[in-house]
Amino acid sequence: MVSRVRVWLNRTYAENVFFMDQLRRNPSDRAVEIHATHGDPDSPVLAAADTAELEPENLSPAGYVEYALDQCARRGIDVFVPRLHQAAIVAHRAEFAAAGTALLAPSREAVAVFEDKVTAYEAVQSIGVPVPPWWRVRTADELLCAVEELEAAGYRACFKPASGAGGVGFRVITRSPFSLAQLSGFPSPYVPLDLVLEALRRAEEPVDWLVMPRLEQPEVSVDCLTGPDNRVRLAVGRTKNGRRRGFTLHEQWLEPARRIAEGFGLHHLSNIQFRMLGEQPVLMDVNTRPAGGLHQLSLCGVNVPWAAVQLALGEDPGEIVPPFLGQDYTVVSGPRPLRPVSLPQQRPAASEPLPAVPAPAGPAGVTAAAPGPLPHQDLAASASHRTGLPT
Repeated sequence: MVSRVRVWLNRTYAENVFFMDQLRRNPSDRAVEIHATHGDPDSPVLAAADTAELEPENLSPAGYVEYALDQCARRGIDVFVPRLHQAAIVAHRAEFAAAGTALLAPSREAVAVFEDKVTAYEAVQSIGVPVPPWWRVRTADELLCAVEELEAAGYRACFKPASGAGGVGFRVITRSPFSLAQLSGFPSPYVPLDLVLEALRRAEEPVDWLVMPRLEQPEVSVDCLTGPDNRVRLAVGRTKNGRRRGFTLHEQWLEPARRIAEGFGLHHLSNIQFRMLGEQPVLMDVNTRPAGGLHQLSLCGVNVPWAAVQLALGEDPGEIVPPFLGQDYTVVSGPRPLRPVSLPQQRPAASEPLPAVPAPAGPAGVTAAAPGPLPHQDLAASASHRTGLPT
């Protein structure tokens, strides 16, 4: 009898509830149990897991490694998918292996290269992958110089942290003065240059930003599955152009992604993003972890999370080619259950449902609609696309 596989996801993105769903619906019909930890008791990944714990706060990277090793030993973890403190964890791969746990994460060297976007751009340029022009900026004068050079070349300047995930901290520079236009509608990524310069000059510490041209759509995120032998087993591009999403196997996106994944040891799951600079695709970012939208490849008839777990366990799935490309689609939010307010150590037995309560009155006496109660559970809107931060 084949034993069950025990998988742990630590402080991961809310969208990885779909990653967990796919592991359980694996084509090998293998029993999978999932452990999840998070700092937020209302993260839907805790409710989706078979066992769950709140993570201790304010641990140093070294302290977190000790915590993780203890979790793996106590929980009998076969495969650990680390997001938080990934760099510190992969540096101790041998210790996790000694505890019987395989890390579903790239090599220590690869994580180090792609932690910093400047280091990443310099590295991929060295192997011939095109990148946009960029400046590393720490002061107001450096920012002004970079913006003026970009504008002189006909580009609109933007900036983002030199290290970080998702779109956190991304802003587009504008010369327009601050006005009511910035206060109407939804918040905008556009920020007036004079306000940014003033904020930098008043700041007590320097920033660490990457300034570059604003790149154009389409955005193509190439999901790669790469073996420890540095050979890519799967590469599929997910396209985004406004609300419309789709898939591509065009080599203008896949070839540079493979070159990066194989050249830098991006073992297991990675996500390599491109956008357009004029007529040329250029690298935008490299994520050394599963993308929040990885589950969308199920529309192409493949279960990538399970193939990655197989690879981590030493069960090589071989080259994976999607049998078809799914039709274009969009993403919408939907409800997901949450844990009870007081987080137990593992999933409780079913109990009596909470009593029904009247829906709150809306404006002008209109009654607001509310979802029906679940047994000791709340509902959370969990977007099926990445929002930038773990929630």
